[in-house]
Amino acid sequence: MQTSSWAEFEAAEAKFAVRKRFAQYKHHVLATLRADGSPRVTGLEVDIRFGELWLGMMPNSRKALDLRRDPRFAVYANPGPDAGMQDGDVRVSGRAVEVTNTEALSRYADDVHPPQPFHLFRTELAEVVYTGVDNDELVMRVWRPGTVLRTIRRGNNAEPPREDTQRPASDDSVTATH
Repeated sequence: MQTSSWAEFEAAEAKFAVRKRFAQYKHHVLATLRADGSPRVTGLEVDIRFGELWLGMMPNSRKALDLRRDPRFAVYANPGPDAGMQDGDVRVSGRAVEVTNTEALSRYADDVHPPQPFHLFRTELAEVVYTGVDNDELVMRVWRPGTVLRTIRRGNNAEPPREDTQRPASDDSVTATH
């Protein structure tokens, strides 16, 4: 699985409105894998700084122990208070790497002031998906490191989804409507 940092993702797709989506709400949903392979879904705050997407959590929390054992994760941005999808849905997935370097932990703690002690994971992104609505079509933008942004459109009918691998002229072309 090819991965990249948050900074590499933003450099590749500067107009992809993912940071804005995560900034709208404090709490998001983290998916990890339990020891038996079944999914665990839990609330989480994400933080974007120093060119990275960070996952911080309480010491020895189940989600931290899950990520120590199997670093695969997905984070789904809080969809908001209703079903309107005003700003679309965002999901990121990849690998979470625990930060154990005391200088890196101190730098983060000095800037964020999290409750002590804490686990800190730096993410390596494998996929970023933005889903919105354009007129009567569901539009998914899928980014993976080293590939072209894919745009997949599907209507509410029996026609198969259509894919366009060209970059959109502007992110304003997809907005969430009712």
